[in-house]
Amino acid sequence: MTRPKALFERHFARIARALAIGCLAGAALNVSAIAAGADAASATAGAESDPQTANAVADYNAGNLSAARAEFQAAAERGNRLAEFNYAMMLVNGEGGAADVGEGRKWLRKAADANMSHAQYVYGKMYDDGDFVERDPVQAHQWFLKAAKQGHVQAELALANQYLDGRGTTRDNKQAFYWYKKAAEGGDMTAQYVTGSFYERGGDGVPKNLNVARAYYAAAAAQGDPVARLKYQQLSAQLMKSAPTQ
Repeated sequence: MTRPKALFERHFARIARALAIGCLAGAALNVSAIAAGADAASATAGAESDPQTANAVADYNAGNLSAARAEFQAAAERGNRLAEFNYAMMLVNGEGGAADVGEGRKWLRKAADANMSHAQYVYGKMYDDGDFVERDPVQAHQWFLKAAKQGHVQAELALANQYLDGRGTTRDNKQAFYWYKKAAEGGDMTAQYVTGSFYERGGDGVPKNLNVARAYYAAAAAQGDPVARLKYQQLSAQLMKSAPTQ
C-alpha cells in the first residue's frame, strides 16, 4: 500500500472505508465478540443480565447456530438489544436458518433505535455501501453521527470520511479532522495516519506541527502500518537535521 506525501482526500477515504469493520457479510462471524468489542459495557451487561442471551452467545460460539438463533430471537422479542443485534446479523447472513434480509433489517433498526452504538454504525454502513438497501449517504451520516457521539471508533472514522468526501453532508475538512483525531485517539490505525498527515501538512485550522505528526505516525507504525513507519523515519530524520546544534 502506498500513500502520497500530501493527504489526498478520496484516496484516504477509500483506505479508511476498506479497513473499517462493519460490512454485513462479516458482522456476525463472532456475534458476541463484535458486539462486545464495540459496545463493551452495554454488550456485557446485555448478556450477563439476560441468561437466555448469555446461552445464545455460548451456543453461537460453540457452533450450535440453530439453537443460538432461536435463543437470540426469544431474547430479542423481550427487548434485549444485544440479542436484537445478534439475531439481526444471523438473519442477514443466513446463519442457523434461512436468510431473511428484510426481517434482519427490522431487528437491526430496533437495536439502533435502542441506542446500541454498534447497531447504529452497522445500520449506517448498510446505507453508506448500499448493502440490501438503496444507497443513501444522508441516512448513513445520521446513523454514523449517533454512534460517533457515543464514542464508537469505527463510526468516528466513517463520519470523518464522509466530511472529507462531502458524502451525505457538506464537505468540511475541519470536521473531518475532528473526527479523524477522535478515532485516532480511540486507537484506529488509519485515523492515526491521516491525523498525522493533517499535522504534517497544516491548514484547515490545523497548525503544522511535525513533532505531533511524527507521534501519530509512530502510533500507526506501532500497529503495523509500514507506510506510517516510513513517514515516522522520514520526519525523525528531518527533525534531527533541523534541530539546533549545541
